[in-house]
Amino acid sequence: MRHLILTLSIILFTFSSAAQARPSQLPVPRVAPEWSVSEWINSSALQLSDLKGKVVVIDFFQLWCPGCNAFSIPLMHKWEQDFATEASQGKIQFVSIHTVFEGFDYQNPAKLKQFLRRKRIHHPVGVDRAIPGDRIPQTMRLFRTSGTPEMAIIDKKGIIRFQEFGGFNFQPVERLIRRLILE
Repeated sequence: MRHLILTLSIILFTFSSAAQARPSQLPVPRVAPEWSVSEWINSSALQLSDLKGKVVVIDFFQLWCPGCNAFSIPLMHKWEQDFATEASQGKIQFVSIHTVFEGFDYQNPAKLKQFLRRKRIHHPVGVDRAIPGDRIPQTMRLFRTSGTPEMAIIDKKGIIRFQEFGGFNFQPVERLIRRLILE
């Protein structure tokens, strides 16, 4: 029942006017840049290059983002359950990047850690590295994200195969993930 409610919530958010998906600012497929993270939560230091050979699902989020709380975070939980076998076999890795470009005083690492506990997020979460004098953090610039939520799917060779801002129809993306796992 919980899984059905979660799926219905994601579907409703996906098709609401506030959650219009926009493709990446750069064409897909393309080589994924290395992320730049100042701190890791739920993990030791992790480089994208360390994950070659795995499908990587990245959720770029902010803790106070309504779309993140209604769409991408529940979707990550759903996918972690749906792909638990593949994750335990080392075929897929879920990662979130807390990419703060507004509300810097509120969205600090201490509040982020509380948020992650409350939301039961246990996969690696990186704090996007701030650039002095610039409100846009480094990984957000490197991946050319449009904001939050934005999700990217990277294949085993390090190629971005999907990247969209906002809500989207998640079933075709699930099928893409399954194909990438089998490649």
